Amino acid sequence: MRILYGVVGEGMGHATRSLVVVKRLLEVGHELRVVVSGPAKEFLDERLRAYRGLTIERITGLRFHYSDGRLDVAGTVGVNLRRAATGIRRGLEVYHKIQREKFEPQLVISDFESWSALYALRHSLPVLSVDNQHVLTRCQLGGVLRSGRNRGSWMARAVVRMKVPRAYHYLITSFFFPPVRKPRTTLVPPILREEILAAQREPRAHVLVYLRTMKEASLVAQLKKLACRFYVYGMEAEGTEANVIFRPFSQHGFIEDLRTARALIGGGGFTLMSEAVSLRVPMLSIPIEGQFEQELNARYLEQMGYGVHALRLNPHVMESFLQSTDDISQKLERYRREDNSLLFACLDELIERCARSEPPVGRLASSAGRHWGD
Repeated sequence: MRILYGVVGEGMGHATRSLVVVKRLLEVGHELRVVVSGPAKEFLDERLRAYRGLTIERITGLRFHYSDGRLDVAGTVGVNLRRAATGIRRGLEVYHKIQREKFEPQLVISDFESWSALYALRHSLPVLSVDNQHVLTRCQLGGVLRSGRNRGSWMARAVVRMKVPRAYHYLITSFFFPPVRKPRTTLVPPILREEILAAQREPRAHVLVYLRTMKEASLVAQLKKLACRFYVYGMEAEGTEANVIFRPFSQHGFIEDLRTARALIGGGGFTLMSEAVSLRVPMLSIPIEGQFEQELNARYLEQMGYGVHALRLNPHVMESFLQSTDDISQKLERYRREDNSLLFACLDELIERCARSEPPVGRLASSAGRHWGD
């Protein structure tokens, strides 16, 4: 089948999991045209260059602006307004190129990406949504929503509803499992890259830190107050400062430090959080203020006993968290680690149904009787 696959480029989590799905689709014989924005384009180019039946096109996607660890709404609006004309022009160029080359997709798959979803609406094509964000609009979140502040939840839900409207089916990746409240929706385990699936947990003494939106000087000053060795990723600094060791980005090095970490201190991004849960690494999550989806992830992490959620990072929060890592590790042992087989089975079923022009179904046969979250 000819498939148009859209990947949002804000943050690398979407590209990381889309890489897993795109590889699988190519390996079973589908022909793909991928549209992607941001640095995710180079990421996918490098890792998919050996595959045939694939073309990757750059489009312009939404970009977020952050200030002092917070989502800057005004700054985000300004950045995207300035890029709007270029983005529209680039989108039209890709659209006409697809038409000119007569790719003629039969199906669209979107990882929270709007250009491909709009293409599907324009050409009356079925859309399969594969992301974690639709948990906000298609699942019951009452208990967790009542457990903390919900500023920005209405805006986050409105954005999610607009991103991929009227999909044929929504596959929601998740390490937590709230009740589904809408039809055409299936929860599946997190999409894990091969390196994470192959990694084995061997905890040592260091703590891994990955907080890209926090200023380096402030972070280091706080880490130096604790008697612990910290491996820090995502900063421009190099070398060692007291008990703080700056690591250059390396996929292999990061996974090695993650699987052997005593604990992880990170943001609220779903991909990193789900990898930590899968490897059973206790996590202190500091979600970006104003990013409601990250706040929701962090609340579920804490509610399930897999980590701790905090609004701000400070030595007291870190020390309290590190004292609880043994208890969190015991609770993480309950988590049943899954591979990507359920997702692939659901995708195969949906693609076959679309190929036969069948109407959407509320529940997939592939997911029947499979309670992976229990």
